[in-house]
Amino acid sequence: MAEMIEEAIIDAHDYAEQLMGLEAALEESLATPFETKVLGVTVTVESVSYQNGAIGAHCVRGDHQQVISLMDLPLPEPPPEGWEWIAAYRYWASRQ
Repeated sequence: MAEMIEEAIIDAHDYAEQLMGLEAALEESLATPFETKVLGVTVTVESVSYQNGAIGAHCVRGDHQQVISLMDLPLPEPPPEGWEWIAAYRYWASRQ
């Protein structure tokens, strides 16, 4: 996991640039859309994006939309392709 993080943030000079590197890795590797449950309700994760100093998942259910922090997003079973990048982001963010 440390190698994945290093690959994503190798050219970053500060926290914001590291987040952008991790966001780019997630966008490239995470298979979206995928479904998961948030508070017992099935939602579709359409994309991930950098917002307000963190990376969030853009979740949709019908006409409703909400961005949920990747730190709080439950992963479905089986997890989507590229889920390892969510784990890497969580590890990185927990150490900041």
